[in-house]
Amino acid sequence: MSAFDICYPSVIRSEGGYVNNPRDNGGETNLGVTRRAWEAWTGKPASATDMRALTVAAVRPFYRAMYWNAIHGDSFAPALALCLFHCAVNAGPKRAAKMIQKVVGALPDGSIGPATIAAVNLWVATHGVRSAVSAYQNALRDFYHALPTFPTFGNGWLNRAKDVERQALEMA
Repeated sequence: MSAFDICYPSVIRSEGGYVNNPRDNGGETNLGVTRRAWEAWTGKPASATDMRALTVAAVRPFYRAMYWNAIHGDSFAPALALCLFHCAVNAGPKRAAKMIQKVVGALPDGSIGPATIAAVNLWVATHGVRSAVSAYQNALRDFYHALPTFPTFGNGWLNRAKDVERQALEMA
């Protein structure tokens, strides 16, 4: 089983079903996929009915291309890849990249390429994957606390970060 196959169900469980919260900047969402992102992915408009009809199988290629591949998930230990994957989905691939780059002391340019991959894997080899997971999730929590929407969504974000860290440490 690939690391994506292991990590994908965790993200889908966290993202849940259809939501249209007016206080959420992402807008209408199903299985963690915003209408705007789905329309960009498919190249056609999506109605509320279309969004409600999304399935776990239908959004799988979207998640692989837009988030997993963007963070080069196959280049990292699965436990750490799980953390980056969740962050990419929740805060964007660039934010996920910058966060791991800061943790390992790489140039925080928001793009994961060969230099970042090497820096991350060296850091993990030196400090261990469990330390990498904890450091990354601590950085993520700090990021959440700094957001102006923290009072509205913060408890959910922190609960998710804690759950992802627990899952990742069980994998490590």
